[in-house]
Amino acid sequence: MSDCIFCRVVTGTIPSKIVYQDDHAVAFDDVNPQAPVHVLVVPRRHVGSVGDFEATDAALLGHLALTCVKVANQKGIAQSGYRIVANTGANAGQSVAHVHFHVLGGRSLAWPPG
Repeated sequence: MSDCIFCRVVTGTIPSKIVYQDDHAVAFDDVNPQAPVHVLVVPRRHVGSVGDFEATDAALLGHLALTCVKVANQKGIAQSGYRIVANTGANAGQSVAHVHFHVLGGRSLAWPPG
């Protein structure tokens, strides 16, 4: 999707600090971090939100989860703890209509969030 900001990050049209990428996913530092480590993990293929995945996307969903784990290890927060968040829809705070997982860590994270 040419008007999707995350699709443009994936294609390199918009420069970002890429921390990991492979054939199915791209991970990059959030431009408005909410924690010392705040990385977004997105699929290369445009999917609007978690609610748009279908049963045939199970392998992609698993790959995205494993990518979050790789990012946590790479960023040095795996041992101390981290949070993976996917906001779905406006009321949940999804501001970009391209599914993305936030990997947050580097400090104590309060509960409940929001």
